Amino acid sequence: MLRLNEVKIPLEAGEDELFDAVAKTLKLPRHLVSSVKVVRKAVDSRKKDDIFFVLNVDVELNLDEEKLLESKKHPRLIPLPQVKIKGPRIKRKSSLRPVIVGFGPAGIFAALELARAGFKPLVLERGKSVDERAKDVSIFWNQGKLNENSNVQFGEGGAGTFSDGKLTTGIKNVLCRKVLRELAAHGAPPEILYEAKPHIGTDKLRKVVKAVREEIIALGGQVNFECQMQNIVLANGFVHGLTYTDKNGRSFDLETDALILAIGHSARDTVEALHAQGIKIIQKPFSVGVRIEHPRELIDKAQYGNFAGHPALGAAEYKLSCHPKHGRGAYTFCMCPGGMVVAASSEKGGIVVNGMSSHARRGENSNSAILVGIETKDFPDEHPLAGIELQRKIEKDAFRLAGSDYSAPAQTVGDFLKNQASKKLGFVRPTCPTGVSPGDIRRVLPKSTCDTIADALLKMDKQLKGFALPDALLTAPETRSSSPVRILRDEFYQSQEARGLFPCGEGAGYAGGIVSAAVDGINCAYALMEDEH
Repeated sequence: MLRLNEVKIPLEAGEDELFDAVAKTLKLPRHLVSSVKVVRKAVDSRKKDDIFFVLNVDVELNLDEEKLLESKKHPRLIPLPQVKIKGPRIKRKSSLRPVIVGFGPAGIFAALELARAGFKPLVLERGKSVDERAKDVSIFWNQGKLNENSNVQFGEGGAGTFSDGKLTTGIKNVLCRKVLRELAAHGAPPEILYEAKPHIGTDKLRKVVKAVREEIIALGGQVNFECQMQNIVLANGFVHGLTYTDKNGRSFDLETDALILAIGHSARDTVEALHAQGIKIIQKPFSVGVRIEHPRELIDKAQYGNFAGHPALGAAEYKLSCHPKHGRGAYTFCMCPGGMVVAASSEKGGIVVNGMSSHARRGENSNSAILVGIETKDFPDEHPLAGIELQRKIEKDAFRLAGSDYSAPAQTVGDFLKNQASKKLGFVRPTCPTGVSPGDIRRVLPKSTCDTIADALLKMDKQLKGFALPDALLTAPETRSSSPVRILRDEFYQSQEARGLFPCGEGAGYAGGIVSAAVDGINCAYALMEDEH
């Protein structure tokens, strides 16, 4: 079997047309192509009047494949790549059960690896199971009653559960492939294994999360919901256990010498408790900005021209970036085609927005974040947790500005560019389920951020026609794209101040998205198993 790259096929092509395209590319009779498997599928939309798919495929031929390869007649034909994932060399001797705090992507994949290796991990998750969590989120969106431990940020599956379920990542690691395969094996759509821009969607992701949890439990693992870690028991620089409380406020002591800390980017109270205990934490740059909503049809048309609405294409995506004159880069993030803006608060008295899509992506609007970097020099002081306080201030200011009812401050792009408050909205209907309050988002975000966004809107409009549509809607603030702290660890994934503590994932400052967090969870699990004590 060989790998053939960059096979072009029409949008309507079926299996027969794919075999024909492979044979034509290789200049072989059709009957010599015995099997074709798609391993990557991307859309080429550079020419709006000629949009097609570009595939990488694994092919099996009824001829001497090595001889054909040696002929070098086909530069896009290569040997089948051999990707080997090196598992851990298990050295752990302790009889104590390893503990994982947090059950987002990092915690889930760490627990899965440990359970498969026979270590029967115990997971403590402050939020609820995904079904119960979804009920709490619905109550918040419809009634404005926020559960600070069960919301868009906290609960089974982590913050990514209420998102687009996007699986793109900037990291280059063979474990990324493993993550995708595990997700597909637990019910994710099989196309995530070959789509160039894979996503699961919030609706299907919830089912996947439950399926992984069921395997962990079947292998002897345990998942305790509504249990929050309060502090780590340390002695002589080593982890000896932890204290946690359950949903009734009862306190429990738990003995362990291995703790994977996968708390997510919004567990501020846990980070504060760790800092108070002397765990080394440093400031980390993060980004803030707004969500921008356009009619889905406008984005589809801008990206696909007359092919917009083609059933093989679905809702269009975009990814934009620029460096305006103010010296700070701006970029779009977590684009949700055919999705909605969601209220994502986890602390009372603060408003946060994010984006979410179902797998079908059939909503009226498409949205994304427009983010601008905040450097540590912009923090109010040098305290390790100053970035958290800056996030809090922005979120509380937004809450007050919008009327203190969890509606979100909103402004049309036209008014924002004119530097005037919006008194009413245009034809783009807001999708935020807690509602929006027209006003001036410049009163919420830092001036430098707003100035950069204003310049970026005009530059991005040149990259994507209609992006600066006057009636497009800006909703603020997006503050939780990443953690503003890093919990330091060494090359063995352990804290120097607490041996046996493995800071992990987004909350510890080592990941940024579902896949990278899952990979970090696997690496921390491997490091735990390779640790001899």
